[in-house]
Amino acid sequence: MLQGTPVRPVHPVDEVPPTGRMVAFGLQHVLSMYAGIIAVPLVLASAIGLPQDQVVRIVNASFFMCGVATLIQTIGFPGFGARLPIVQGTTFAALASMILIGKDYGLPGIYGAVIVAGLFTVLLAPYFSRLLRFFPPVVAGTVITIIGVSLMPVAIRWAGGGNPAAESFGAPANLGLAALTMGFVLLITRFGRGFWSRVGVLLGLVFGTVVAALIGKASFASVGTAAVVGFTPPFFFGLPTFALIPILSMILVMLVVMVETTADLLAIGEIVEKPVDARTVAAGLRADGLSTALGGVFNVFPFTAFAQNVGLVRFTGIKSRFVVAAAGVILMGLGFFPKLGALVASIPLPVLGGAGLVLFGTVAAAGVQTLSRVNMANTGNLTIVAVSIALGVIPATVPTLYEKLPDWAGLFLESGITAAAIAAILLNILFNIVGSGRRPLSYTADATAHAPEMGDIH
Repeated sequence: MLQGTPVRPVHPVDEVPPTGRMVAFGLQHVLSMYAGIIAVPLVLASAIGLPQDQVVRIVNASFFMCGVATLIQTIGFPGFGARLPIVQGTTFAALASMILIGKDYGLPGIYGAVIVAGLFTVLLAPYFSRLLRFFPPVVAGTVITIIGVSLMPVAIRWAGGGNPAAESFGAPANLGLAALTMGFVLLITRFGRGFWSRVGVLLGLVFGTVVAALIGKASFASVGTAAVVGFTPPFFFGLPTFALIPILSMILVMLVVMVETTADLLAIGEIVEKPVDARTVAAGLRADGLSTALGGVFNVFPFTAFAQNVGLVRFTGIKSRFVVAAAGVILMGLGFFPKLGALVASIPLPVLGGAGLVLFGTVAAAGVQTLSRVNMANTGNLTIVAVSIALGVIPATVPTLYEKLPDWAGLFLESGITAAAIAAILLNILFNIVGSGRRPLSYTADATAHAPEMGDIH
């Protein structure tokens, strides 16, 4: 390097921490989201009557492919991957459709629809990314807030024990474990220094699990019975079948996933202070599509960005995408070593709920931070935020409200994130664009320069 040549600073997203810390931070991401990975196959298996040995195969494959999908998103290659600290996981948005497909067409019918829908997402990504101009801060902040709010009931159910219908739900022991874990995380974060404060969630999960084991609330029996090495090969359940109705249904699901992923990309961009433009969104959506198509080959389901890990990035301040890539490598390892997967799955739900309350709350806080830049003296902006959040909390508070609507309507409305995002986009068009002669303000545009026109930013 020539003397006097300025060294270009490395953005925190592109920093590579020391190996030991990178693994610890990555493990923290894995422990924060493992329940979300195994929940989709468990619910699907119960609904369509899969035997236990097939469920184990799908869970192992899910760990492996979540790792692959995370590496595609964080490390990427030309045209694929947002290269941001985003963990990829199986989406709940596809669950209802997959259950219906599975009952009529079996697993091969599900995987055929997943493969085609994934390829469709890859092709549509560059066109869908042009909608980014309809995500100004008033829309993005609202959606980021509702992501956190929508996740809160999940953490609350975990804290109570998982199943609200169970007799033990809300038992003092469950709530005590959740409170103890949350308190430990907060104490470590407050009084820990440097590295230790950054791994407060990881330490809290370990501490909570040890306490749970001591009082008989954690069992590691599954670790002893799990195989040491195992892998679910491609097309394990047979070659995929392709039928029009399942394919159309899964394409509709992926449109919903694209809205959610776009919102998560904006959220993580806000948190790590790296502007997200249309090219980044397109690359991120292509990664979703490619991972989903590969998922159909490797016996798993559609992928999306996991919002709970967005909260972990916000809470810890660790912005490096290579930390999340390390999480991807760990997830792949869990797919090859079922004993490790069983060990991770032994963390009691109340312990996970205590940490989740902290993490998911930080996502909502990030949305509030974005909304703090919005001019709420503008009645239109106030209405956008109010109505969108109101619609977004309905699925979490009254989940049966939309049961009598057609399946296609429920697909959009039963996800609070999707409902809030669509409402915010449409209301922003109504209040800030229609009849004003103004161009839509991009989320990544220089918002301050447009404040006199849009009435959107202080």
